[in-house]
Amino acid sequence: MKGKEKPEAFEKQLERLEEIVAGLESGDKGLEESLTLFEEGVGLSKRLSARLEDVRTRVEVLTKEGKGKFSAKDADPDELGR
Repeated sequence: MKGKEKPEAFEKQLERLEEIVAGLESGDKGLEESLTLFEEGVGLSKRLSARLEDVRTRVEVLTKEGKGKFSAKDADPDELGR
């Protein structure tokens, strides 16, 4: 990702994506507005996915096991506060 992203940016982008999905699911948008929302949603989805992949990679690097071996660990949702 280019530049530094503010910590709340991910959450705000996710909220916006949820708004877009709700708007598209409502079925009350016209074709052009739906297409514009869809395009915005696809872009947000790609950026959010890339950010999550970056975080996953960083977690793998930070999760050490044994003698300097790195491995991925499944996150416990309870430990994440969910």
